Amino acid sequence: MTHLWVRAESRANEDRVGITPDGVASLVAQGFTVTVEDSPRRVLPTDAYARAGATVVPEGSWPTAPLDAIIFGLKELPEDGTPLRHRHVMFGHAFKGQPAGQVLLRRFAAGGGRLYDLEYLTDDAGRRLAAFGYWAGYAGAAVSLKAWVAQQRGGICGPVRAYPGKAQLLEELRAQLDATGRPRPRALVIGAKGRVGSGAADLLVAMNVPVTLWDLAETAHGGPFPEVLAHDLFVNAILAQPGAPVFVPADAAALARALTVIGDVACDPASDFSPIKVYDRTTTWDQPVLRVADNPPLDVMAIDNLPSMLPRESSDDYARQLLPVLAGLDRIDEGPWGRAGALFREHAAGLTQT
Repeated sequence: MTHLWVRAESRANEDRVGITPDGVASLVAQGFTVTVEDSPRRVLPTDAYARAGATVVPEGSWPTAPLDAIIFGLKELPEDGTPLRHRHVMFGHAFKGQPAGQVLLRRFAAGGGRLYDLEYLTDDAGRRLAAFGYWAGYAGAAVSLKAWVAQQRGGICGPVRAYPGKAQLLEELRAQLDATGRPRPRALVIGAKGRVGSGAADLLVAMNVPVTLWDLAETAHGGPFPEVLAHDLFVNAILAQPGAPVFVPADAAALARALTVIGDVACDPASDFSPIKVYDRTTTWDQPVLRVADNPPLDVMAIDNLPSMLPRESSDDYARQLLPVLAGLDRIDEGPWGRAGALFREHAAGLTQT
């Protein structure tokens, strides 16, 4: 019998969940045992999971779970250095050479556990089976516009927050843009045909922002890309990976440019393959942008849990995509789970050789 243990998220400003109560009911009917940790912050109430057939346990109790339980969460674990003994399903951010990822892999090596990274659950053709990308792009474009609004007022973007739903976000953002009394900025989205890019484009169109949409055809020549600097706002929806072109070079701040806001939704500044070279760290909800130049300003937005600004929509969407994959956890050595496990073993083996 497969035991899925849904842990409470420990990260601040993280209200999402990867499975809904309806999803729990479906897995229980299939024969799974499901345990859900209590969480006062989770966007969906704990009692709904109990009614769906889950056993409810205290928040943060997953380290004491039976060793055969599969621990399921979204964002990072507490960084306490403890060895990890269980099989974990989560976004590990550990396979692109990130320093924090190397620490995480060493914790798995110390405890004998395994990581099944949600980012690498793919079909036979290598396509991701579930992603938060659409809502990351949607929220990322919204925060980027907030950064532009703050610049028009002579300031820098202040803290951002979660919204009950997208209607409230759209209403607030439209009022802020209108209050500037200025024409909407000209925006460029690269990666417009993907999930992230389509979410960003939809938000920008909803705000009546003129937007240029680029994808593989427009970036195939490999650069340079002076068109990026000619727009007021640029949203990057391309993941950092080998072969990714550089869209914003390290000296961009010193060049002639209209560009004043970069929304790096795919934010991975620690990677050597990052296409945005003017910043070196992610930003936060309290400090959403990093100012990398003045006169004119250049602000970079690189929040790495953007979908949590719209936790209800993003959780419902992601959980719907992921549920058929979770239903295959009873065959964890096969299909997408088998591929994810093999990828972990490959990187864990490389870790032990360094």
